[in-house]
Amino acid sequence: MANAPAIVTTILCIGITSTTITGILVGARQLGWGQQPELLAYDQMMRLRPDQPPDPRLLIVAITEADIYAQQRWPLSDRTIAQVLDRLQQYQPRVIGLDVYRDLPQEPGHQALSKQLQQPNVIVITQMPDDEDIGVAPPPGVPAQRIGFNDVFTDPDAVIRRGLLFANPDETTTLSSFSLRLALAYLRPANIVSRSGLSNPDHLQLGTVEFTPLEPTSGAYQTVDASGYQILLNYRTRRNLARQVTLSQVLNGQVDRQWIKDKIVLIGATARSLRDVHLTPYSAAETETPKMAGVMIHAQMTSQILSTVLDHQPLFWFWADWVEVVWIATWTVLGGCLAWFTRHPLLVGVYGVVAIGGLLLTSYSMFLQQGWIPVATPAIGLLMSAGVLVAYRAQQAQRQQQMMMKLLGQNTSPEIASALWKSRDRLLKSGKLPGQRLTATMLFTDIKNFSTISESMPPENLLEWLNEYLSAITQQVRANQGIINKFTGDGMLAVFGVPMNRTTPIEVSQDAQLAVNCALAMGECLQKLNQDWEQRGLPTIQMRVGIFTGPIVAGSLGGKDRLEYGVIGDSVNIASRLESYDKERQTDLCRVLIAKDTLVHLQERFEVEHWGLMTLKGKHHLVDVYRVVGYATGREKSVGSLAMGNILPIDPINQSTENDPSTSS
Repeated sequence: MANAPAIVTTILCIGITSTTITGILVGARQLGWGQQPELLAYDQMMRLRPDQPPDPRLLIVAITEADIYAQQRWPLSDRTIAQVLDRLQQYQPRVIGLDVYRDLPQEPGHQALSKQLQQPNVIVITQMPDDEDIGVAPPPGVPAQRIGFNDVFTDPDAVIRRGLLFANPDETTTLSSFSLRLALAYLRPANIVSRSGLSNPDHLQLGTVEFTPLEPTSGAYQTVDASGYQILLNYRTRRNLARQVTLSQVLNGQVDRQWIKDKIVLIGATARSLRDVHLTPYSAAETETPKMAGVMIHAQMTSQILSTVLDHQPLFWFWADWVEVVWIATWTVLGGCLAWFTRHPLLVGVYGVVAIGGLLLTSYSMFLQQGWIPVATPAIGLLMSAGVLVAYRAQQAQRQQQMMMKLLGQNTSPEIASALWKSRDRLLKSGKLPGQRLTATMLFTDIKNFSTISESMPPENLLEWLNEYLSAITQQVRANQGIINKFTGDGMLAVFGVPMNRTTPIEVSQDAQLAVNCALAMGECLQKLNQDWEQRGLPTIQMRVGIFTGPIVAGSLGGKDRLEYGVIGDSVNIASRLESYDKERQTDLCRVLIAKDTLVHLQERFEVEHWGLMTLKGKHHLVDVYRVVGYATGREKSVGSLAMGNILPIDPINQSTENDPSTSS
């Protein structure tokens, strides 16, 4: 159960973030703030969906700009309309829908038109009154069962996505739409009539199909006016809905009988100058004709009703509100998981794109099956949760970095610092570096006769001189991939092989060789310092170095108010005793003493002088001591290259107790 706290932290972070963001999004949806992005996503899926072939049951008689120019007037005369109706009736259409207002006579020809409008297969239009106008009355003398309103409902962005089947202009009147009247007239010979639904008596049923009306919260809608009896308009195609001819072609007899016989013929204006054009889901992608003529929209709705009843094309369906909430929450949690478990920001972006792609593909697949489910809102939830947790992880990483730098200081090589940071999750637990048993090499330094020197210099000069010395030897530690653990006045403790778990013989040997290489480099550095100090009239010095390789325990020491990175163990004490052993026995500028425990790792890269078995202060057992004289003949270059990274690279992420030399090489 060692990972239990981390598991709890993960669950809490992802859970709290996802729940909060889901709550915000659901609340925003209820206020209608998420409606427009969903409608735009709906439009895009509608445009991507393959168009269906033209509906063979329909014929459009379009009143074009050329037709108006040919007749030299608008509105067209009643005689012209009567002639068109007479021509069409000769070819036995099943239904004729006249999408042209005729509330007032347009002489000449009013009597002829009135006669044509008495035909039982002619459907005419009216416009319902509203708060701004009184509407448009139907042609006089036409019975109510052959009158349909041609009003259309637009969404807040002025796009027509819904079709109105019934409307209630007052409490006692129910009117049918123009498209529904045309469809019912076409279906009547097949004995398909409107009746009450089986599951709900208030629903319209045609044949075996029950038309379920839209609710205010159907699909992505949240604030839509769902009054009347509306369904989502399922556009058959963006163009070429049905065969189309012009008014002049009908008048001139240039229309094939088979195009009309037993069809629904819709007559309406497509001339853009008449402004009976509207935005549709296709408009955003259309450049030449972004708007669709009103007669085409009525034809789309008529075709949808017929396809639903006769071709078994399902109506759009929607999830219940609680299912949509679960759907949004699922993608929000997924976004949080991607951000939490993926370390690299670039991978977060890649996985995020893949996740969004999966969401879009799933939603589009549903759309092809007539299902309209949330797309934009779960995508926003995924991005928000990922963004919040990426920001949190970044802030957490900054805190970890500050903690690690607080523990280890800045006295590490860039290679070690990078390795530490990559392994921070493994190294840092609860804001601390937990104690771990390691095999490392300790290096102690001290200045010979420092007390005598300090007595001869003013304190401020002494501090400046000492810092110059410590800065120089610190650079050598960093250059050799060591960590400076602490300064002890004029002395220093550096450690090679922490805090990464160095377990293989090759790795331990690398650390020992780097430590000895560092000590010799310190001697060379001190020689240059002495030359400079002598010229400036400052004291010149000798230094001692003690190096020992052995087991230690490294980790955080202290309490919550003060922490430092500490190394403890008998190996630390032996290195200290080697540095201070027989202080007067020194003939060179930098005396470097090591024990045999370090010598066995040097692989004859260095020349040493055997001092024998020695009793060190405070130690009961004898230590076999050696003085490092310098590099072995022909080894200077190869040993010096250790600090340049030419040895086997250190990969702390892959270190474990199961490592062996074969896997490390």
